This record gives sequence, C-alpha cells and structure tokens, in this order.
Amino acid sequence: MKSDIEIARSIELKKIKQVAESVGIPREEVENYGRYIAKIPEQLIDEEKVKRSNLILVTAITATKAGIGKTTVSIGLALGLNKIGKKAIVALREPSLGPCFGMKGGAAGGGYAQVLPMEKINLHFTGDFHAITSAHNMISALLDNYIYQHQAEGFGLKEIIWRRVLDVNDRSLRSVVTGLGPRTNGITQESGFDITPASEIMAILCLAKDTDDLRRRVENIILGFTYDGKPFTVKDLGVAGAVTVLLKDAIHPNLVQTTEGTAAFVHGGPFANIAHGCNSILATKMAMTFGDYVITEAGFGADLGAEKFYNIKCRKSGLSPKLTVIVATAQGLKMHGGVSLERIKEPNMEGLREGFGNLDKHVRNLRSFGQTVVVAFNRFAGDTDEEVDAIRRHCEEELEVGFAINNAFAEGGEGAVDLAGLVVETIEKEPSAPLRYTYEENDSVQRKIEKVACNLYGASVVTYSSASRKMIKRIEEMGIAHYPVCIAKTQYSFSADPKLYGAVNNFEFHIKDIVINNGAEMIVAIAGEILRMPGLPKSPQAERIDIVGGEIEGLS
Repeated sequence: MKSDIEIARSIELKKIKQVAESVGIPREEVENYGRYIAKIPEQLIDEEKVKRSNLILVTAITATKAGIGKTTVSIGLALGLNKIGKKAIVALREPSLGPCFGMKGGAAGGGYAQVLPMEKINLHFTGDFHAITSAHNMISALLDNYIYQHQAEGFGLKEIIWRRVLDVNDRSLRSVVTGLGPRTNGITQESGFDITPASEIMAILCLAKDTDDLRRRVENIILGFTYDGKPFTVKDLGVAGAVTVLLKDAIHPNLVQTTEGTAAFVHGGPFANIAHGCNSILATKMAMTFGDYVITEAGFGADLGAEKFYNIKCRKSGLSPKLTVIVATAQGLKMHGGVSLERIKEPNMEGLREGFGNLDKHVRNLRSFGQTVVVAFNRFAGDTDEEVDAIRRHCEEELEVGFAINNAFAEGGEGAVDLAGLVVETIEKEPSAPLRYTYEENDSVQRKIEKVACNLYGASVVTYSSASRKMIKRIEEMGIAHYPVCIAKTQYSFSADPKLYGAVNNFEFHIKDIVINNGAEMIVAIAGEILRMPGLPKSPQAERIDIVGGEIEGLS
C-alpha cells in the first residue's frame, strides 16, 4: 500500500469554494488561504441549526505507543456517512509541530482517510499556532517590560506564574533564566517554556464563543501575584486589545477537505494529556450549522479527552453528543493485557482477553455520562479473524454495545459503511441521554479532582503537594472554585504512572501542582511527572523528514 503522503498526493483536490458550496457555505463568505484551504467567519454559526445536528464524539481506549487510529476513524466515519447518503462533516484539532517532528510525523489521519492538503495541515497551515505562540509570548515580553519600566516606582510581583511557549519539543527550555547580562536586559528571573498546545491562549481560543468573549478571557489571564497577594492580570497590563489583534484571524475556523472531497473543519490544537484536548467550540458549531452529522474527536483515551470534552467543552458550550464511538485495536488490547510492545503484532488470545478490562472500564465511564456507546474496531493487516471475532463477541454479548469494523484506512468511505450504518441506526433507536457531568460546579476543587480520579480513573486516594494545597486555598479565596478541573496526566495509563497498563485500580493519585487558567476559566491539576514541554525521542521523526525533488517526504 502507498504511504500516507503518496496517497495524499495522488488525490485531485477540489477548489475550497466548491467544498464550501457542497455543504451550503456561501462562496462570498469563504476567505481563501490558497486554493484548498479557507477561513470561514464565525458569524455564520446558527444556533438553531446546531441544535438539530447530530454530534458524535470519537474517543479511544488508553493510548499505546503503537497508536490507536482515532483520527483515521473520525475521518473514515464522516466518509462512510456520506457514502450512505448522509450530510456529514468532521471537526478535528490542528496538528502540533512538536509531535510531527518528534514521534508521530503527522496528525491528519492516515491511508485513504485523511484531511488534505496534509503537508500544509501538518506544517504551518493558516498560521493559527504561530498567532497563538506570538500572542502568548507578546504577553511575556510586555509583562517583563512593565516590571522593568516600573521598578523605580516600587512595582514588583512576588510570584510570576506566566511562562513562555514554543511549538517545538525542547526539553532544554523547560526551565530557563531570563534577563542575564547588563541591567538594560531586564530583571534576572526564572522562567520556562511550555509547548504551544498547553498555552492558556490555545485553551481560550478553543473555548471562546466569539471575538468579544476572546478579548474578555484574554483580559482575565492571571500573570502573577503582587506582594499583597492580589492577582495581576492582562487587563492590569493594559494590552488585551493588542493581544486580541494578533488572534483576530486565528479565531475563525479552518475549512479543508477529506480524501473524498467532503468538508472538514480543522481548528485549535490543545493536547489532552496536558490541556483539555478538544478542537474549538466555534469549529464544532460551524460544522453543526452545515452538517446533519458532525464527527469530532477528543485526544488520547476516554479518561483524558472524552472526560474533558464532556466536563469542560460541553459544559461551557451547551453541546451534548448523540453518541460516543470508542476506538479499539487488537494490538492496543494485547498491550493492556500484558503483552510486550515488541510482540503485540503476534496472535495472542490470552493477552487480548486480558486487555478487555481496559475497554470495559472506558465503556463504563462513558455510560456514566449518559452516553450511548458503540465500538469501532480499527483493523490492522496482521489481525486474525479469531481475534476480531473474540472482540466482537465480547462487545455485543458482554458489554452489550454495538460493534463495527473500520477499514477506512485501506478502503476510504467504503471501508466505514458498516460503522456509519451502525452509528445512524443507534442514534435513531437509542440516542444518548442528556449529559451527566462527573462533578457539580459548586463542588470544591479537591472534590472535583477526587471525583474524576476515584470515579473514572480508579484511584483509591488523592494526595496533594504543599504547593498544590496552597494554590487551592488561593483559588477559593479568589472565588473561582466553580471552574471545571483539567487534569494533566500521562496518556498511557488510567493512573499517573505511564507503565501501569490495563484497567488499574486502587492506586494513589498525586497532584504535584495546580495552575490557574483564569482566562480559559478552568483549573489545571498536574498529576505525577507529566511535563507541559515534551522532549524529543532518541531518533526523532525529523531525521526522516526531507524535501526531495521539490516534494516533502517523511510526513505521515
């Protein structure tokens, strides 16, 4: 089979205005970024049409380094729905350059289920990540300048909590010292970098309902605390307008197309292990304005992306999925059943059955939100019929959930027709109940964290560092304890230990730190040793990315 990039190049793309017209977007509203990419103004969102659209969430079992294929399933399902005569649009996150040049090589789907043009989507795209990075670091520069220019007046901050960001995996920047050298270089102080998908500006862009709301949220960002304990915000700095100007184009959703020419919105890109892991509310609602069925995904496993999708994104937007699709693979189940990463491609029925526990726990959790669930089995070439039949029987007989095989990677929309049919039938006969959240807004911060950690992850106890307890007290004093919690933890386990696979239970869950995202209106609880600036592997994908004869190689 051809590589992803070879398949992408073999497809004759439609002009983006044709794609827009195919779903009812007026040509005059399309702002072209070249021939095949466009921005669509957020003013086109119609809340009445949003209410009538069928929203479908795609999530997955706990992530493995072998990959699960959630994005491929999301795109494939949209293709399959269009194949059976439904008007379907997919809404996805934008890829980050960090993983593209680090571990993954790309995040635009795979095989014959991709969003295109994949090279541009995986690289600089429409400049949204650049705008977010620039806006974030502009605040950093203006804050440092404010402190420098006003120090003679006695102004200073006891604590600065605003860090810098960069969309590159760079472990050397996790902790830095700024202002070294002569006094004119500024005040010497500790700082550090997070990756751009962890930026509060990214979260704000994805949660804002319009440009006015974006500015309001930017104003509310807390940069640090004064010596008398008061928060110092972007509003105090007086630069919210300038920061919003940098984001004025980035807020509009990006329209592209699939391998079969159907509409796709790709907008926003927070990671689910260190942020809230969902594409923008605006892009989802834009897709729902023009599509009868809208497929969106939430990052990593259901314990991360789906939980945050429901408890944060849906709570803030009023959205409620009609159905949740959970993606599973035989390789992933075997790894969670104790089979080593090196041997998960080999047949192993015992390991496969042991791994069912991970899937079962995710399905129970999804049902706790009131969701109707179906399983999409992402089939790989080495999977045996015996393995597939065992998973099907377990889903249909033990879990009593719908089951369908996804072959969209190899066959495009035709390979997802069975899944599409199952999805439509399930929504018609047994749509999800109204969302039930894991916690109430008026629960304490600790109670919220403990409800997620104990009820969904399976922890027996939650412990807190002295720094996190101090921050929780500060949150309560500020009157913002009603914000939802966004737990940052490893994607490889229900626990905070990336090596504890399967359906682990009765473990201690340690909160190392708490970060206030006052503009995004959420509280980030950092668990275990998770890092908000990833590092590169020993052999990064960048070693295999090149341009040969004018064409890019190594992206996938």
